[in-house]
Amino acid sequence: MFKTHRTQLNSDLFWLIFFTLAAIFLWLLALGELPLRDWDEGYYATVSQDMFNHHQWLYPTYQGHPFWLKPPLLFWLIHLSYQWGGVNEWSSRLPSAIITALGVPLLYLIGRQLDSLEPATERYRAIFSASVYLTLLPVVRLGRLAMLDGMINTFLLIAIFCLLKGFKSSRWLVGVGVGLGLISLSKGVLVIALGAILLSFILWEKRFKLLLNPYLWLGLLIGFLPALIWYFLQIHHYGQDFVKIHFFSQSFDRLSTAVEGNTGPFWFYLIELLKYAIPWLFFFIPGCILAVRSLSVSATSRSQTWAKLALVGSIGYLGIISLMTTKLPWYIMPFYIFFALITGNYLNHLKNSHLKYPSLLSYLLLLCTVIALGGWIYFTFVTQQISLILIAGALALTFGSSTFYFFQHQYRSILLLILGLYGTFCLLMLSPLWNWELNEAFAVKPVAQLIKSQTPADTIIYSSMPYSRTSLDFYSDRQVLAVDEKAIQDLSRKSGYLLLDATSLAKISTQHYQNLGQSGEFILIKTHP
Repeated sequence: MFKTHRTQLNSDLFWLIFFTLAAIFLWLLALGELPLRDWDEGYYATVSQDMFNHHQWLYPTYQGHPFWLKPPLLFWLIHLSYQWGGVNEWSSRLPSAIITALGVPLLYLIGRQLDSLEPATERYRAIFSASVYLTLLPVVRLGRLAMLDGMINTFLLIAIFCLLKGFKSSRWLVGVGVGLGLISLSKGVLVIALGAILLSFILWEKRFKLLLNPYLWLGLLIGFLPALIWYFLQIHHYGQDFVKIHFFSQSFDRLSTAVEGNTGPFWFYLIELLKYAIPWLFFFIPGCILAVRSLSVSATSRSQTWAKLALVGSIGYLGIISLMTTKLPWYIMPFYIFFALITGNYLNHLKNSHLKYPSLLSYLLLLCTVIALGGWIYFTFVTQQISLILIAGALALTFGSSTFYFFQHQYRSILLLILGLYGTFCLLMLSPLWNWELNEAFAVKPVAQLIKSQTPADTIIYSSMPYSRTSLDFYSDRQVLAVDEKAIQDLSRKSGYLLLDATSLAKISTQHYQNLGQSGEFILIKTHP
């Protein structure tokens, strides 16, 4: 008996180490090779750079102006990373990448904890769930960026794991509050939605006594105290302006208003799943049916616990973000936790099934093989871009081998799919393609270097760009504001710095300016009244 327990412990330890190393390797692979992208990455890196330059921890600033959009946890972590590794892309992304990667072994632990609540345990369900999470493109790609969403997933996983452990030992409930508190210190009121999902799960499980457990409330006190102190200091320092922007325009207003024009139809996130969750989406759909069917078993069976957690999380969270007016692709990130649990359970069902694998899944995998092979042929003979050739070739080989064994109803097809996707993602992260939003606009680094070398510190530069770019602010360590043509005309008659394209430069009403240099399509000038 002791020997069996020791073997099981060693095996769990092996898988824990395996998933930790596999995730860390993938998330850190060539992490700093590409520039930061606009919006969130540029915002958070610039705020952290301000902290690094001015040693101001409590009151975050963006180019010297108060930054009220998000709580400070990520900025603090990036600041620490800058102190260790300098101000660069790698150190900007390192904290969020490591924290997101740790979500993979955490999901394995959650799977094993769900197993322990059942009469018979099955390790493969936890292995498959963690493997799906490891090979979900949005989780890997967005988790590598200097953004909050991958971190939120890991903090939620901490809360879920501690909640499941708390079913047997109350002391673990302290971790629920800590996990939720970390979410509140990272993304503010999002914790209300995620906390409501955990509360719904507790109520569905009829664990009412947990809500009165002193360890749970102690954890909530410990977890939320840093956030409450920080919020108190901000409100005391800035007053109602902070409340209006942080809690309303950046949080509650997103429920009913399209903030900065970011909106979409109710099915917006279903399209996101179709775009980025294939091939696991093929297995997720029958997995949902399997989860619903499992609820029909005896009410005393603990085997329902995984289904309740996965269903309340997936349906609840997807419903919340779908009803919101503001829609952004990365809002869906917490959904992928429950997506992986449902998909992993279905993969385990296929492994243990003595029936033929569903023909529809076989043909969907075959379709993926044909598309990947077609892409490989096109990239080989038309574009001749080596990274695309390698990635498409790896995908074709992955889908082809997996399809072959899937038609033969062998579960090694699942293993080949997992290993193949992991290898393909490694190739993707080694290429310049993984952060594809960088191709949507001009490269900022040369322009930033021109600005930094030709303008004094703390200068505001006005530009004819169609929109302001936070990455340009970060690299130039100056604030570059996009303004309209009329504003350019007014500013050209005052002393200052303008970054203009040739067309806008030809239209300004003054010839009293000094040309400081050109980078790409943009010319930097200093105007004289």
